[in-house]
Amino acid sequence: MENRGSRRVSEDFAAGLGVAALQFLAEDPQRLERFLSLSGLGPHNLREAAAQPTFLGSVLEHIASDERLLVAFADARNLRPEVVMQARERLVGPPPDWS
Repeated sequence: MENRGSRRVSEDFAAGLGVAALQFLAEDPQRLERFLSLSGLGPHNLREAAAQPTFLGSVLEHIASDERLLVAFADARNLRPEVVMQARERLVGPPPDWS
């Protein structure tokens, strides 16, 4: 997919990684249930939400919010966690500056 050392990711790559992240969550009922619970989604509206451009960014945001989940997903995709974070940023923008 993307070079392990890449500093910048394309929007297409980021969107593809968002799809892969959703698949990763769906592989484990507990991971998927937690995502659905935190997002307010359910099986009845997940497909509709997935059609929205910002949804894939929110999936990556969820993955990035839990370091163990981030590392597990990155390992499963043979990527460095930083690449996942770059993809998240590409879709949802930089994290807020709280300083």
